[in-house]
Amino acid sequence: MKKNQQDTSLFNSDIASNKNLDIGKIKTTNVNILLNRVRLDQKRTLKKRILFSIILAGLVSSLAIYFII
Repeated sequence: MKKNQQDTSLFNSDIASNKNLDIGKIKTTNVNILLNRVRLDQKRTLKKRILFSIILAGLVSSLAIYFII
């Protein structure tokens, strides 16, 4: 009977020690890397908006010229 209780107590302690090891291995990310990523994303969206605006203005002006002539 004692062996069964000892085995379960050892098993439970192994799980607890594994949880502690997992907590210690939490990966952290540098804040500067995250900020740089946000800045790059903002630049990309700005470029996309400018390109879309130029294409839209060109399309509207070409349609206006077509209908006028």
